Amino acid sequence: MFTGIVQAVGRVESLQRQGAGARLTVGGAARLLAKLKRGDSIAVNGCCLTIVQKRGGVFVADLTAETLARTALGGYGKGTRLNLEPPLRMGDALSGHIVQGHVEGTAKLIEMRPEGGAGGWWMRVAVPADFRRRLKMKGSVALDGISLTVAAMERGGIAVAVIPFTHEHTNLRRLQPGVAMNIETDHYLLK
Repeated sequence: MFTGIVQAVGRVESLQRQGAGARLTVGGAARLLAKLKRGDSIAVNGCCLTIVQKRGGVFVADLTAETLARTALGGYGKGTRLNLEPPLRMGDALSGHIVQGHVEGTAKLIEMRPEGGAGGWWMRVAVPADFRRRLKMKGSVALDGISLTVAAMERGGIAVAVIPFTHEHTNLRRLQPGVAMNIETDHYLLK
């Protein structure tokens, strides 16, 4: 379990295809990795992965065919910025919302524009129809592992308000329109 509160931004060192799967090597996360060990879970752009190797500020995770099919991870190139979060531990603050790390699919960034003079951002995202029915106004959504609140339901997607801190401390500040983003809805709340 995770909270959707990104604790570090790493980068893709390599993505090597291995049969139907792949091996992802991520760097730039020394401080975060100091608390984790081989076999621990880590959310990478919202996708729960297992650390299979670790050395210094670099870790390796294996990606299954299912992970490659359902997430944006397989399309990342060297240097792609990644939101990282360690697993929630008993006693940790639940600052975001409950995020399982079970990415359901991808959404597409339409626009990220500054909003007003307060330094916030308005982010519009195209969401596939089968996921839109799981989203509600003021409900939670995780995009690339970031806990966000649905601020508007739009034709074909949603919009979320992004505070300056989140924009600066996640991969959002480097994303361009058209990029695929991992999405996890509160599907477990549906009955």
